[in-house]
Amino acid sequence: MHHDIEDLRRFYYQRALGRVVQRILRDRLVERWPPASCTGMNVAGFGFAAPMLRPYLPKARRVIALMPGPQGAMAWPAGAPNHSVLCDETAWPIETGSIDRLIMLHGLETSDHPGALLAEAWRALGPGGRVILMVPNRAGLWAASDGTPFGFGRSYTAGQIETPARAAGFVPEWFGSAVYIPPSNRRFWLRSAQMWERTGARISRVLIAGVIIVELSKQSRAQVGPGLKVHVPSPLDILEGVGLPRPGRAPAANRDAFGGRTRAAEAAHRR
Repeated sequence: MHHDIEDLRRFYYQRALGRVVQRILRDRLVERWPPASCTGMNVAGFGFAAPMLRPYLPKARRVIALMPGPQGAMAWPAGAPNHSVLCDETAWPIETGSIDRLIMLHGLETSDHPGALLAEAWRALGPGGRVILMVPNRAGLWAASDGTPFGFGRSYTAGQIETPARAAGFVPEWFGSAVYIPPSNRRFWLRSAQMWERTGARISRVLIAGVIIVELSKQSRAQVGPGLKVHVPSPLDILEGVGLPRPGRAPAANRDAFGGRTRAAEAAHRR
């Protein structure tokens, strides 16, 4: 159910339609996460997110393109030291909590275990870490087209992403959409793509986007288990002061163990 790396590379780097889609998605990503805001951070991508990662190479502390084994991997970026890694989709060679920003493109919809994949993303992200998912829109034309990578695997609605994301420990922060042109190689659509993106952002209820974009933040779970200490007050602290003599009261000898008058003291008091 996974893409082939050669098909993805041909679409995004050789086909005119793919290059337009690459530019659209990358522009939307940079709007949410400007490269300057990721200075000194560890940025990673999973699936075929390499086209989205290039703007972060000059600013980020480290950039990693994680490519699942069934899909295959390619050296990236071209003409520079390699930043791509072939990995299992649910066991990344990344230390727990070491990633600050994560992008998933063509990863979730083709995963054999989407819940476990989201759990692995949660593990890899550090406190306050964020992930952006880019998935085919179930209501869009691109999900029904076999000629593009977005017609392969599952398609989603925003609600269908939110439920498993929350189950994995993520909190939805923002929902967006992109790619309002049809999956066509006609020059009219390719040349007018940016205009359609601006129009679609304003009237998204009328125009149906091909891609849903969701930003999630990592929710830290409360500490549980034997390592969590709970303070239980001592009974001596709770009963502190009970039974002690107070000014104006009868002597302690005339009182019982709970501070009240004895029967004899009470009878004398009535007389």
